[in-house]
Amino acid sequence: MSIRTYPAAVLRKKCEPLTAIDSFEKKLFSDMAAVMYEVAGIGLAAPQVGVTKRVIVLDCDSGILKMANPRLIRKRGDSSMEEGCLSVPKRYVTIRRADEIKVSYLDEKGRELTNFFSGLAARIIQHEIDHLNGKLIIDYLSWYKKIFQKRGE
Repeated sequence: MSIRTYPAAVLRKKCEPLTAIDSFEKKLFSDMAAVMYEVAGIGLAAPQVGVTKRVIVLDCDSGILKMANPRLIRKRGDSSMEEGCLSVPKRYVTIRRADEIKVSYLDEKGRELTNFFSGLAARIIQHEIDHLNGKLIIDYLSWYKKIFQKRGE
């Protein structure tokens, strides 16, 4: 399993929801976590490893969190922060995101959970959900910056 980088087509695909958590999905969670730790990442979405399923993993110092079919229910507050991405190496984009979110998802045991997240965890989850919808950090750039980025400046 390896990280796909832009412009890999899989990064632009909208991912399919899971209907159940079986042995394939459990292995996917584990493999994704291993890859994330191996490359010193803090979050990873399935399309970043070539799988078009709605699965993400993250760890922002509070332990590994594995989510299938994550869905934002509520957002509150906002702040801007520079973000990087394993699939868009050496590029950083300032992105405005919600500070606090409420998310519904399936855990690795197939249980439906709803939790609140704030700070870095909220930002990572929103970033990874973008991946599940085929959206990358470079999509947040203004048209002017996109022109210069295409020229390599």
